[in-house]
Amino acid sequence: MVRVRSGPFRRALVVEHPDAVLDEQLAEDGIEVERLHEVPDETALARILREGGHELLFKRSRVPVTRAVIEAAPALMAVQLCCIGDDSVDKRACADNGVIVFNDPVSNGRSVVEMVVAHLITLSRRMYETVEDTRQGSFDKGNQERFEIQGRVLGVLGLGNIGRQVARAAEALGMHVVFQDCRAVAREVGIEMGWEEATSIEALFRRSDCVTVHVSAQDHRGQSNQGLLNREHFAALAADRPGASPRLFLNLARGFLHEPTELLAAIGERHVRRAAVDVYPEEPRGNAPWSNPYALERRVAGTPHMGAATLDAQPRIARRVAHTIRNFHRFGALRDCVFRPRLQLGLGEVEAGSTVLAVVHSTRRGSRKAVQDAIYEAGASNLSSVHQDFEDIDMAYDLCAIDRPLASEQLDRIVQMAAGLTGDTRVIRSIRQVSVG
Repeated sequence: MVRVRSGPFRRALVVEHPDAVLDEQLAEDGIEVERLHEVPDETALARILREGGHELLFKRSRVPVTRAVIEAAPALMAVQLCCIGDDSVDKRACADNGVIVFNDPVSNGRSVVEMVVAHLITLSRRMYETVEDTRQGSFDKGNQERFEIQGRVLGVLGLGNIGRQVARAAEALGMHVVFQDCRAVAREVGIEMGWEEATSIEALFRRSDCVTVHVSAQDHRGQSNQGLLNREHFAALAADRPGASPRLFLNLARGFLHEPTELLAAIGERHVRRAAVDVYPEEPRGNAPWSNPYALERRVAGTPHMGAATLDAQPRIARRVAHTIRNFHRFGALRDCVFRPRLQLGLGEVEAGSTVLAVVHSTRRGSRKAVQDAIYEAGASNLSSVHQDFEDIDMAYDLCAIDRPLASEQLDRIVQMAAGLTGDTRVIRSIRQVSVG
């Protein structure tokens, strides 16, 4: 079924408690907000979206948006993640159904960076354990396994927005930065900043006193980063560093990058002295029961996925995602689209009185021609247009400014022509048009 929408968005569903600034921003654009106070499961989310006819879904990282949810919500046109991580969304299902997925790769950066710095200092000084011991009546002021971080080597795995900020902060604290990233642009940036490049993940661990991880759920080729780290990597930590080393490991990125058992084994074998973990392979929804895999290991500082949970970051996230959706809502523009990170796609200045036509379709030959031919056949003029292929998920996005809106039968004609040219009745996934005021 092709999703077709004429006119502005009217209804948004907000789950997982993004900052209330979001609701205010959406209301300014005439979008009615339904905010759920309980975190829904898959079945409840599908039912609420279907019955409510919401065109927009705003969420954080817990609630899964599966193929079943997408297919149960025929009005849904976009999922806006109020966080960086996109692994809670079935992106292939969204692409197959013409639903655009956005995230926010920027706004929580400072909060995560400060948490990394706090862990580096606190773990190096054994402060988490010492506070608890002191509460129990101990008065251990010895220097055993207490280190300064000045002069130490920090290994940064993943030199994206947060990784770069962490590296700069560490450098300001007197640390030497080594990085590893498989993306050519990131490597160029790191070298330009004067940081040392490691040729492999193992080399990064061997060269570093402390390693902090800041990678996405998938690499730049679309391959999952699940199991990216293993026991051998942990065993190599600080192997090439002279003298005593703090040997710290921090994961504030993704829970499935390594198995908890492998990190626990490395700590038990003293390859890693201490660790901080904010993410887990299995995380609960809401207040559901949960078993912390590190509960019995006092040398692991575990926190409940709270890297971005500050009173400062959440309003920033709300404003940014509202602005992302505002431009998508009014002009069909894309930014922070998880199908192509760092893509900026829009028509620029769109003349008042014109109509924006946005079509999501497959990359099959003939699908784009059908859009252009249908506009011509309708007697409309294409004032400007942009096009982007997302070949790894067989999706393309056409954005056109035309001089008049198309009637419903003319929108249907796009679907018919594309099916005729490609032989695929599902080649067009969604169509939306909105008049520019």
